[in-house]
Amino acid sequence: MRYLKAIVVSLIAILVVCSLNRPWGSIPAFGPLLSPFVGFWQNAESVSDSDEEISLDGTQAPVTVVFDDMAVPHVFAKNDHDVYFAQGYLTARDRLWQMEFQTHAAAGRLSEIVGDRALPLDRFNREIGMTYGAEQAMKAMMGDPIAKQIVEAYSAGVNAWISRLKPADYPIEYKLLGYSPEPWSVLKCALLLKAMTSTLASGADDLQMSNVRQKFGAAVTNDLFPDYPDHEDPIIPPGTKWDFKPLNVPKSADTGTIANSLAMNWPARDPAIGSNDWAVGAQKSATGYPILANDPHLTLSLPSIWYQIQLVSPTMNACGVSLPGSPGVIIGFNKNIAWGVTNVGADVLDFYKIRFRDASKQEYFHGGVWKPVRRRLEVIKVKGQADVIDTVYYTHHGPIVNQAGQRGFRANIPSGYAARWIAHEPTNELRCYYILNRAKNYTDYVEALAYYGAPAQNFVFADNNKDIAISPNGKFPLKWKEQGKYLLDGTNPAHDWQGWIPPAQNPRVKNPPRGFVSSANQFSTDPSYPYYINWQFAPAERGIRINQRLAAMQRVTTDSMRQLQNDLYNLRAAIALPKLLPTINASTLINDQARALTILKSWNYQNDTSAIGATIFTEWNRQLNDAIWKDEFDRGDTLLTRLPSFDRTLRLIEREPKAHWFDNVNTRPTETMADVLVSSFRATCDTLAKKHGPIGPAWAWGTHKATAIRHLVPGLDAFSALNVQIGGGSGIVNATTERTGPSWRMVVELGPTPRAQGIYPGGQSGNPGSPNYRNMIETWRQGQLTELVYLQSAQDKNLHLKRKMTLK
Repeated sequence: MRYLKAIVVSLIAILVVCSLNRPWGSIPAFGPLLSPFVGFWQNAESVSDSDEEISLDGTQAPVTVVFDDMAVPHVFAKNDHDVYFAQGYLTARDRLWQMEFQTHAAAGRLSEIVGDRALPLDRFNREIGMTYGAEQAMKAMMGDPIAKQIVEAYSAGVNAWISRLKPADYPIEYKLLGYSPEPWSVLKCALLLKAMTSTLASGADDLQMSNVRQKFGAAVTNDLFPDYPDHEDPIIPPGTKWDFKPLNVPKSADTGTIANSLAMNWPARDPAIGSNDWAVGAQKSATGYPILANDPHLTLSLPSIWYQIQLVSPTMNACGVSLPGSPGVIIGFNKNIAWGVTNVGADVLDFYKIRFRDASKQEYFHGGVWKPVRRRLEVIKVKGQADVIDTVYYTHHGPIVNQAGQRGFRANIPSGYAARWIAHEPTNELRCYYILNRAKNYTDYVEALAYYGAPAQNFVFADNNKDIAISPNGKFPLKWKEQGKYLLDGTNPAHDWQGWIPPAQNPRVKNPPRGFVSSANQFSTDPSYPYYINWQFAPAERGIRINQRLAAMQRVTTDSMRQLQNDLYNLRAAIALPKLLPTINASTLINDQARALTILKSWNYQNDTSAIGATIFTEWNRQLNDAIWKDEFDRGDTLLTRLPSFDRTLRLIEREPKAHWFDNVNTRPTETMADVLVSSFRATCDTLAKKHGPIGPAWAWGTHKATAIRHLVPGLDAFSALNVQIGGGSGIVNATTERTGPSWRMVVELGPTPRAQGIYPGGQSGNPGSPNYRNMIETWRQGQLTELVYLQSAQDKNLHLKRKMTLK
């Protein structure tokens, strides 16, 4: 019996070991993860202050890397090849898993890693043409000798790090998900840039707007969705003269409503993603030189979106942040200039209804003739399952996204339409950043922007010549007004993009009389600009608030710029509440409803963490908007629509108090504006009480908002920072929401020696076992900045410097 037990125990042990060391479908093998020799135990990381020397193939001369106390590398190379090689090597050392995971996602390859749960996203990214667009970008990069050298050197550096890895060294996410790194390629660099284009330039309401027009008619649609808002303060100051002769703009060829309701209710692009940037001129600065500030708002994640670095070669000395997976400094400064970016929100994604000759889809009708369809076979590997084969059909417009009758992945993407998207253009953004990193003056800035394609950005600029400027810049299609506001006719050549706005005619202003330039994603220009960029942009409140404060400022310092980045004033509430509150009769409210009204009346409009008024107003804003519009816009039919903006809602309240929109068509008797305001306020209080209990500290804005900086893999809470107590909100200058916010804050004082400060919510390392994984979050939460160490040579002395690395 004793021997039998021993045999049984041995067999069980063998079975357990075998089970742990093999994957089960999409579930990875846990044996390697738990192994003390190659598992997660090996990912614990300590901080070293010791210098080191590393021998590796790929550099043309020794490279010196100086690390500061935030683990930021300052790279000193004797040639341009080596500086980008070292950047690739160092970024991969700290962020390899993030780099590869993001490019796998963009390429539609997540199913290889996590199984069929990622299949809808993979299908979508294949069908929207992400890899196709990256291939076009790669052709442009490889056709430019400078961009080719940069991207090949960077990729070689990444692979130099990968070649040194043993399974025990793999980042922990590889071990958790049960896969290994693969060689880096130039295509992956292009995919990373296309992923940013997808994040920032894939917004499209064509389907929803076509459905609105089909439901309500053109007159009502034009009234409720105007092409310019009541409250606005555009990026290019009103009255700016355009010093060019515009091209002939195509005449409208709109042929009426083309609607399609086949869309699954997945979330569209997050409207909270935005950004702020501005620069003040020498006349407003305490230093006598311009000061520039930038804080791009993106999804807050760990590892962080940005990687801080300084790159020094005989041709440049640039410092700031890069995107892991892309060479160069994306936002930053050198000894002569500083630059930053915010998203434009241009209309650069349009959808065309395609008429095929027959079910074989070999030809489509366009311009009176039948044209051939190009097919692209997409093979999607699925972990633990058979490959999935998807055929994507390409017209001259672009790929057909979802076959007709197939449910779409994103609500704003219609099924069976061809996508004409700027991401498919062969643009060369690397050349833009190559010039910016080395720029000396405004002329160089203008030259750099001519190379930039997508995603369109508002490039803010300042230099030591005391020039400041801003330009909503990108590759903008030449369109008639509102072309792409609705779905387009793919058979009509007049609906095609008719060329491009010349880069020199993109909106731009230099040294405006007011002494500052700024952007917060609002309208690029006033209606005098001769070209169409889009009919809608981000709500104006952030931009108006920033401009109000900048106009009032004198003797500006880095600290006053930092304070403006952290501004919590809720301008929307300050505009709306004086119009809304007088209609609420306190005697009709009970218990917490009456207390909530009292709190709202005494609120100072600051969205700080303790503000209960911020919570009440934000929820009421949502409830009121739904109460006015949803009964007619969402009537249970299959047409996916969108609601009018807050700006239009406020105009309704101010100027049209007897409008029929206030009546709920699903109830009797007829409701008035006052009825809707009161009922929506009661619903607000009931909703908050249900979520948080009786009115009290649990209603505080920081607790209600509960900002989370989550790991890129959903569900890995142990690798995330949850319930970060920070103020702000959508529409606030400090635009921190539940999941989005300032992904990088930077302030640069120009002068004989630039001085800069910055911070991002994370850390340089992508390893959760490193002390540099999330060490910047608390400083970021408090609204503070740290010195951006800027060295002139590897021998410079600075109290923040910790150690050196030599790559030989």
